[in-house]
Amino acid sequence: MKGKRIETNLAKGYQLKETEEIIFREDESGMRESQLVNIYPQVKYQEIIGFGGAFTEAAAYTLSRMSVGNQKKIIDAYFGPNGIGYSFCRNHINSCDFSLGNYAYVEDPADTKLKTFDISNDRKYIIPMIKMAQAASKYPIRFMASPWSPPAFMKTTGQMNRGGKLKEEYRELWAQYVARYIKEYQKEGVNTIAVTVQNEPNATQAWDSCLYTGEEETAFVRDYLGPVLEREGLSDVKILIWDHNKERVFERASTAFGDKEAAKYIWGTAFHWYSGDHFEALELTHDTFPDKALVFTEGCVEYYKFSDAPPIANAEMYAHDYIGNLNHYSNGQIDWNMILDEKGGPNHVGNYCDAPVMCNTDTDEVKFNMSFYYIGQLSKFITPGSVRIGMSRYTDKLEIAAFLTPEGNRVVVALNRTDADVDITLRENNMLSTQTINAHSIATFVYA
Repeated sequence: MKGKRIETNLAKGYQLKETEEIIFREDESGMRESQLVNIYPQVKYQEIIGFGGAFTEAAAYTLSRMSVGNQKKIIDAYFGPNGIGYSFCRNHINSCDFSLGNYAYVEDPADTKLKTFDISNDRKYIIPMIKMAQAASKYPIRFMASPWSPPAFMKTTGQMNRGGKLKEEYRELWAQYVARYIKEYQKEGVNTIAVTVQNEPNATQAWDSCLYTGEEETAFVRDYLGPVLEREGLSDVKILIWDHNKERVFERASTAFGDKEAAKYIWGTAFHWYSGDHFEALELTHDTFPDKALVFTEGCVEYYKFSDAPPIANAEMYAHDYIGNLNHYSNGQIDWNMILDEKGGPNHVGNYCDAPVMCNTDTDEVKFNMSFYYIGQLSKFITPGSVRIGMSRYTDKLEIAAFLTPEGNRVVVALNRTDADVDITLRENNMLSTQTINAHSIATFVYA
């Protein structure tokens, strides 16, 4: 067996750099027991849909303000033949916090037939960015869509921001609204394969938000969203519940999947990272409901929490969470904004954040953060349709995940967040390759 090693290492200045060819040798003595990382391709776990980010209005607007050359540079970096392989991405239905302002596709309370439904706002920036990505992409891009809030008139508070709930009398119309969104985007060549019921349904946010209890969400899927998608010929569009932090993922899944009528419409559970690791919660959910998917749908570096963190810490946070999620049955990983401007926006309520790619729209400068390359160490090589495979490691100083690609390659990703180099011997079927994972670096081994 032989292959290649790709590394991102801040100290050495490596950014997704192919550093060496790796060649395996026979384990002739069969006695080398120390420092082993065992790979077991015959032991298969979940299939990976893909990796990606969100086409927010903020990202799309920021892209539009950059030069044509830099627009191409950014799109190619994410989607192009030599990019990091994004293929599974998120869209927002109506506005979100990373929009230029609140908007909905229907603003008229008297329009109970959705005759005024209009996505022209999305045609300004979001859809052009999507089309650029589709033209550059080496994979067909699949999309998941999430609402942050129904139109203001459908809510108990009469506004899109600051929580509130969907009024009972609008549940059917809101389900039809989601179906209409999917169809309007289909006309634009955008393949929405999944929707979540509601972004962060457990939080009253200063921005676009809407609250659902587990029982309310389950009932909405069972009685409205599932049947409406079925009637509208959209039964192939998958439904995900929760779309919030991991610490309550098991309870929310238990409520939804405990209702047999609702469960038949629900593909799986979506989750975010803002409350910490909680990897065990993912495994509990998978073990209890093994036929349901788990999808990471949002994570970012929040300025108010991590503004002083060094770039390597933010990058390591991404890789730690991605590897942990994947090792606990996540089927896909979707980052939040792909790009943002020099302020960490635009954001219509000042909820500024970092992104893997940051743009100065005044000077037309593009900065690729270390997080971009750390994500790429996974997303570029774990191709859509890959399967997580068995592995064991000799030390907790490394975080490791292993995959088998549709092409037959083994992909082993090793993250070292410690201050010391760590030696390993990759071992598969009594073939060995000795490697060193440098301090504060991430390495990917691709071999067959």
